[in-house]
Amino acid sequence: MAKIGDVGADGLMRGASVLSRPADEFGNDETVEAMWAMKAFKHAEVYFNLLSSVDPKLLKLTPQDDKIYKEFRNKFPDLKVDVIIEDEIKSAAGKELWRPFCEQFKDEVEDYSFGTLLRLNCKDEFSQENTTLVPRIQFYAIEIARNREGLNDILREKSRKKD
Repeated sequence: MAKIGDVGADGLMRGASVLSRPADEFGNDETVEAMWAMKAFKHAEVYFNLLSSVDPKLLKLTPQDDKIYKEFRNKFPDLKVDVIIEDEIKSAAGKELWRPFCEQFKDEVEDYSFGTLLRLNCKDEFSQENTTLVPRIQFYAIEIARNREGLNDILREKSRKKD
């Protein structure tokens, strides 16, 4: 994948204009890959800033948060969300468990399958070692659970100590 800085402003503008087209039209277009990476990073940055400044229990990520949380905990009642084991969600068996959950939100959650960065350990910031790429609905399910179960509170506490 190209580095974002290698694309240039013209390339970014071209990429931005085509992001809404079907993925199979693109092949391995480096400009589009860079645009997706930038969009995912920007989303992660905004979300982390929210977690650091607002009580996570008060955050509403989607209009469907209640349903997402209920369905997530019905399907995955024992999944520990504080530290995600990447292989458990990305292995063939993990994907088979998650696919029906994700697909039920296809028509309800905007960009439900959009690649989104997820922190593996909720106590730490986004970093290369602590980040994985997941479908947006999987991000929502895990982060809504972390917020409601008080697991993201530590980020706000860390932010307050810095101030």
